[in-house]
Amino acid sequence: MQLDYIALDRLAVSKTNMRQGAKAPDVSDILPTIRKRGVIQPLLVRPGSESGQYEIIAGRRRFTAACLVARELREAGGERGDAQDSLHIDPLPCAILDAGDDATAIEASMIENMARLDADEVTQWESFVRLVKQGRDVADIAATFGLPELAVRRILALGNLLPPIRALYRNGMIDRASIRHLTMASKAQQKAWLALAEDEHAYCPIGNQLKAWLFGGQSIPVRHALFDVTRFDGRIIADLFGEDGYFADPDAFWTAQYAAIDARRAAYLEDGWADVMIVPPSDHFHSWEYEKTAKRKGGRIYADVRASGEVIFHEGYLSRKEAQRAQLMVGGNATMGSKPSRPELSGPCQTYIDLHRHAAVRAGLVGHQGVALRLMVAHAMIGSAHWTVHREPQTSRNEATAKSLERSRAEALFDERRRAVMAALDLPSDQSALIAAKGEGGHGGDDALARIFLKLLDLPDSLVMEIVTIVMGETLEAGSAVIEAVGLHIGTDMADWWQADDALFALIRDRELLVALVRDVAGEAVATANLGATSKVLKSIISDHLTGTNGRRHHDRWVPRWMRFAPSAYTERGGVGTVDAFARIAPPAAKTPAFKDPASKTPAPDPEQPPREEGDTTELPRAA
Repeated sequence: MQLDYIALDRLAVSKTNMRQGAKAPDVSDILPTIRKRGVIQPLLVRPGSESGQYEIIAGRRRFTAACLVARELREAGGERGDAQDSLHIDPLPCAILDAGDDATAIEASMIENMARLDADEVTQWESFVRLVKQGRDVADIAATFGLPELAVRRILALGNLLPPIRALYRNGMIDRASIRHLTMASKAQQKAWLALAEDEHAYCPIGNQLKAWLFGGQSIPVRHALFDVTRFDGRIIADLFGEDGYFADPDAFWTAQYAAIDARRAAYLEDGWADVMIVPPSDHFHSWEYEKTAKRKGGRIYADVRASGEVIFHEGYLSRKEAQRAQLMVGGNATMGSKPSRPELSGPCQTYIDLHRHAAVRAGLVGHQGVALRLMVAHAMIGSAHWTVHREPQTSRNEATAKSLERSRAEALFDERRRAVMAALDLPSDQSALIAAKGEGGHGGDDALARIFLKLLDLPDSLVMEIVTIVMGETLEAGSAVIEAVGLHIGTDMADWWQADDALFALIRDRELLVALVRDVAGEAVATANLGATSKVLKSIISDHLTGTNGRRHHDRWVPRWMRFAPSAYTERGGVGTVDAFARIAPPAAKTPAFKDPASKTPAPDPEQPPREEGDTTELPRAA
């Protein structure tokens, strides 16, 4: 390598330059310095194909900035002396490589550019592939750039993706987790996923949903295998990034996994453990239900088999009852090795008693409707072995939708009443909902159920009925036909509870629908005049009418058709969930929003009515 000064007109960016295919670089940060002092740091070049010409391997930004300065001087008429008719300024300092060594040139370009600014992985992949074609192997590339071999392999794995998917990743449209899963997809699966990504009306799975989509809902990682994976006969889909692999055939995996569990069980028994209990995926090992017990005191092994394929071996445990019995045998009236005392009642006898007591209680309950109501509310709140009630999660993958719901007037009012109910029941103030979060056993527990029931017995009927409304509100399923039935029956007017916001219009991309919405808020003349307008313009017109700005007529209390009770569509294409749900359940008399149960004597709540004051006996006290 030698140093020399080379004129601008003898320099050009080489094809081996890491960034040669990118757009013109931003040189605003170095341009003032080069105007004042010129180029100080040498460019890395090598002889070009034509005599006297040189290719820039590294230093494209300095070269670009120097060209800009030369152009400025030329346009100013040669402020540095004689007028110049070319892009010629002082020669640039250059370090000249030997000709013909493309791999060395590529490495040099990457080293300098990656030291200055981390390149995106797709750009690194393009350069690494060129190095591989020049004869470099993964170990050489890793050593040259100071990267782990795994990192190099992960970048090279991007070559297994379709070019449009790589382009989306380069532009930040796909996250890294999704790219990792896509490297495990076949070309056909990649094309199918790409079609979903390009369809604005389709759901495109990403992240863990993408993994489930690729594996048909069940994916078992290789790392959970207890057996030697190299001797496994079934097919394994490897993560091309070199980090994960998954079993393609779950049945084959479980056959091998249970064989390995049996082998481990035999080894534990041979080692002197009293027993090895297998906890199937349908059950769970809860450590709080057991006590640590040494092997010499009869402790067991519990193999907790998870649906994910993972198996956790819990060594040295007994159930709490067994552990307490063992302690009594050692420190109580019994001696070690003696039989436990016989219970007063046998199991069948206890069952006899339980069934007759149950029959008597439920027969007596027939005459105590108020007690039954409170018991039902307690079961809905806490759950039991025979009751499983889930609250509506009100979740959305769209952050704007979630925030819009959180800020809505309807949610604020419901949460205020819920807090009051929780205060009346002495529930913790940090509990976010009335319906208890169910434990892994399926319900909140018999003791919690009994405690809530006893509290409800002390409350008057009016308060219990308010609690019923909150329980039902938390458990109503969003998007279900029952929402249509209840909303229509109680005369819900969405304009009292909702107003249009940016979150809604960001989700509407169909121009035909936007024209229909313009017709709805602005009239036929405005809609007809803007048939060819862009979606952005149409949304702007709607917004102006809803806010009464920019000289537009104010359209107050507007609610789109599919949000009303009863709902309807704007086009004949269908596919509106609320309309479909309503059509399935509405009798002919209920097809107008005015439908109301004539027997109902309770008017729909007035959203403008001020809150009732504390002390009203028909009202719950306000939560603190």
